Amino acid sequence: MPIKIPDALPARHVLENENVFVISETRALHQDIRPLKILILNLMPLKIATETHLLRSLSNSPLQVEVDFLMTSSHISKNTPREHLFSFYKVFDEVRNHKYDGMIITGAPVELIDFEEVNYWPELTEIMDWSKTNVTSTFHICWGAQAGLYHHFGIKKHELSQKMFGIFQHTVKEPEEPLMRGFNDLFHAPHSRYTEIKEQEITDHPDLILLSKSEKAGVYMVMSKDKKHIFVTGHSEYDATTLREEYDRDLAKGLDIAIPENYFPNNDTSKEPMVLWRSHASLLYSNWLNYYVYQATPYKLD
Repeated sequence: MPIKIPDALPARHVLENENVFVISETRALHQDIRPLKILILNLMPLKIATETHLLRSLSNSPLQVEVDFLMTSSHISKNTPREHLFSFYKVFDEVRNHKYDGMIITGAPVELIDFEEVNYWPELTEIMDWSKTNVTSTFHICWGAQAGLYHHFGIKKHELSQKMFGIFQHTVKEPEEPLMRGFNDLFHAPHSRYTEIKEQEITDHPDLILLSKSEKAGVYMVMSKDKKHIFVTGHSEYDATTLREEYDRDLAKGLDIAIPENYFPNNDTSKEPMVLWRSHASLLYSNWLNYYVYQATPYKLD
């Protein structure tokens, strides 16, 4: 089944060129079907790239998905054209009286700032509180995962001595959990962050379950015991070139950044990176949509 997106969204043409099945709003109006309604709170600076990453990840499912994009009104991105934001994004006041089957909260490049010092923190906490009653399941990514764990469960983030940057192996801790169905015993995922969540603080918390970890990258996937919140500290949605683009950007800024681990063949930046995480990302999002959204949400959202 297709993913429904606005007719003029730039991601549409990228996905169609990859043979990803997308359906325009115009065509969807002529179909008698109740799609899953997913709200994406996009906090990333390069919003158009993130839209493509997430829509690609959500597309590999037999379920029809309809997406709304949400931005904060207390912080306007400087890296995305305003006409794009005004054309394709809503603010919280426009959705607060609506209900959604699922929600995704992305990462943001504010890891080294205390949560309460982030200028849109009050608005974000209001949205996260609203999600508890208006969203069936919320999927938190990277800094969004850290923010959700902190707000909902009091789990703090901890600064790393150097950036966790690259592709890392992970193991499954709860193979019987539906989110992990079909996963290999060892699988890869990208990470790009300056902070971490301590494993002991997750395993000691009575309302959280550690689903997956990495010996090098640490805590990877966490779930609340009521299954309404999924927290993923990495970026399974990244495409093949995202880490290279981040690496080039940091070099251009003069930052002391290491080559992303296990990414370029033989650490040779002139070679094309190998994608080791694509199947894992596809399975992760399709499991979430199936087991935690579609099979848990009411047919009539209202």
